[in-house]
Amino acid sequence: MNAKNLSDRLKTVASYVEKNTILADIGSDHAYLPCYLVHQSTIKKAIAGEVVKGPYESALKQVKNEGLENQIEVRFGDGLQVINEEDHVGTITIAGMGGPLIASILEAGKHKLTNVHTLILQPNIHAKAIREWAVKEGWKIEEETILEEHSKIYEVIVLKKGSMTLTEQELLVGPILMQVRTNIFKKKWSVEVKEWERIWTQLKTISNSTEVEHKIMELENKMSIVKELL
Repeated sequence: MNAKNLSDRLKTVASYVEKNTILADIGSDHAYLPCYLVHQSTIKKAIAGEVVKGPYESALKQVKNEGLENQIEVRFGDGLQVINEEDHVGTITIAGMGGPLIASILEAGKHKLTNVHTLILQPNIHAKAIREWAVKEGWKIEEETILEEHSKIYEVIVLKKGSMTLTEQELLVGPILMQVRTNIFKKKWSVEVKEWERIWTQLKTISNSTEVEHKIMELENKMSIVKELL
């Protein structure tokens, strides 16, 4: 993978970036995504944010090697702290993290989202946390997709400003994904159900406690929700 040839995962994220938007890529790593989008003439300007020194330096080097210093500014900082109102950022991408971490980054920086119209988020696990945050903070799901790459399954969620309500089932598996129910979707949730069944079996052998009973009920509820869709 490089700045001209992204992984399928990042290409999918890139496919949702609107033309000529100003982008902030948070946790940009090597800044491959913003570099690719500039090379594709999708965007003209981007901010690549990194909180870890090594990836930050890698991003600086990558942008310089691509000759894109005038279009992409690499900034060192935590989450959305790297963007300011005068940047006029319209789209934020956050990819390759757990859902709860992405939700916590958005929550901590929600005062920076006033002028942002699109969030393109790619959680590696626990996408539910993002959907819960979106419902609470006045964002609605515009698009969702699920893909498999190198034996790992990823979800991509595109949020726009607006209100929505989601059922417990929709929060867990995604309102759009559960309608389409691709083979990858079924594979992901079949694996999850098997793992839940394994944990459920183990818990049943443990002496009863309120905490164990609560966990058993939680697992039974999730298995019931998902099995309806398989």
